[in-house]
Amino acid sequence: MRDLHKLLILAGLAALFCGVYLFHDLNGSFDYALPRRGIKVFAMVLTGVAIAYATVVFQTITHNRILTPSIMGLDSLYMLLQTVLIFFLGSSHITIINKQVNFIISIAAMVIFALLFYRLLFKKGNQPIYFLLLIGIIFGTFFESVSTFLQVLIDPNEFQVVQDRMFASFNNVSSDLVWTALLVIGVLIAFAWKQNSSLDVLTLGRDTAVNLGVNYDALVKQMLVLSAVLIAIATALVGPITFFGLIVANLSYQFFKSYKHSVLITGAAVISIVALVGGQWVVERVFTFNTTLSVIINFIGGIYFIYLLLKESRSK
Repeated sequence: MRDLHKLLILAGLAALFCGVYLFHDLNGSFDYALPRRGIKVFAMVLTGVAIAYATVVFQTITHNRILTPSIMGLDSLYMLLQTVLIFFLGSSHITIINKQVNFIISIAAMVIFALLFYRLLFKKGNQPIYFLLLIGIIFGTFFESVSTFLQVLIDPNEFQVVQDRMFASFNNVSSDLVWTALLVIGVLIAFAWKQNSSLDVLTLGRDTAVNLGVNYDALVKQMLVLSAVLIAIATALVGPITFFGLIVANLSYQFFKSYKHSVLITGAAVISIVALVGGQWVVERVFTFNTTLSVIINFIGGIYFIYLLLKESRSK
């Protein structure tokens, strides 16, 4: 009941923030402004839920609360893909100006990479999860290096287009993409929600989970692919937000102090909605678009990441 009360409070706060964002200072322009704001709020909700779910599940699998799915190099792959498309095809090519085409290409590239990555690593038997993370870091660093090299050579005018893709933005989200993302994310979460009880057992460790009847290896592979697909959709929809999952997942752990993933995931998702909608309102109304929400999140997330590292080192 205690966790339920906390969830209801957070849900009420999220609803309040959404209401303020939707209706504040409309000045009678309901027909024009309200649908546009509604799509942006919808995009923020979908992004927050996808990142929260993927991060909590990923941290359960790795038994580490300072890691996020971004460590697998998906954010870096997204930026490499955008840079390569603009570098070789130009910013006026259909793969750049058509958001639907770009969305499909981005998701396909990230999901195929994740599937090949996991298949290669798990092909020769059970690889330690930290070996997988190490390879992911290497790939991420490689993608970033290639992206930086191409960005140095690219035409300055084209680089401005690349630069826009470096930071998450909710201002130009296509309504068609939002509905597509809703369908895919809804199906994935509906499928994965049945595994919450198994994820609860997974927190006890591999040996205990196996003794309690959990198919550990199959579950880990399924959840890794699920996390990769959710992060791919969120990144392709609005752009990379590196530290966001780290923040909301750890805030959920601290706020609820529960082992149940149904509570932790729901809590992280609602916290995500509060942070994104409230943060976007501050960016638009206080900073008057002089900065982007992803810059603020990455700044706060970087500090929070350092705090978690120091906290964990002191606890040992």
